[in-house]
Amino acid sequence: INLIINLFIGISVGANVVVARFYGARDVDGVHEAVHTSILTAIIGGIILIFVGVLLAKPLLELMGTPEDVINLSVLYMRIYFVGMPAFMLYNFGAAILRAIGDTKRPLYFLTLSGVVNVVLNLFFVIVFIVVAFCLRQLGVAGVALATIISQAISAVLIVLCLIKMEGPCHLDLKHLQFHGKTLAAMLRIGLPAGLQGAVFSISNVLIQSSVNSFGSL
Repeated sequence: INLIINLFIGISVGANVVVARFYGARDVDGVHEAVHTSILTAIIGGIILIFVGVLLAKPLLELMGTPEDVINLSVLYMRIYFVGMPAFMLYNFGAAILRAIGDTKRPLYFLTLSGVVNVVLNLFFVIVFIVVAFCLRQLGVAGVALATIISQAISAVLIVLCLIKMEGPCHLDLKHLQFHGKTLAAMLRIGLPAGLQGAVFSISNVLIQSSVNSFGSL
């Protein structure tokens, strides 16, 4: 998962830098363009990741030598997880915007709430549903993935509402969502190296996990 999404997480770092630069220069138009370019990038990036994750889940897990007795559950988890990518991206880019203007508390609050919801839903989907319908053995893995994307959706909604309700240059108006070429180029110029750096670390983790997989599922 990290191998696939790190490139886009790096671009959110680029968004953070670009927004901070314009905000520090008191360039209201620049901040406005950066905010709307960032959010649209998050939405489009999230949609791209759905297709990438769903299509590549099984081939990547096979390349990693995932044991036969767990690969179907692993594929199921990854595919459900990637359906929630638009929400994941919206939170990360929205949080990057808020942090760029010095607001580090609200992203933390939203993420904390999301984490608590994730834990509670994990327990509900896995324990309660298995007790009620024990025959649905796959619900455990599917439930954990569903809990994750629901919690991500909550954090995404909160961050977007926060930006919509904000006054000033960081105010988000969904009608003004569009790509601004120079702003997007600056985000990519800064963010892609950061994303590639994260991907390199993920490659090492994938190689380690592939070695662990050779021991079998137990």
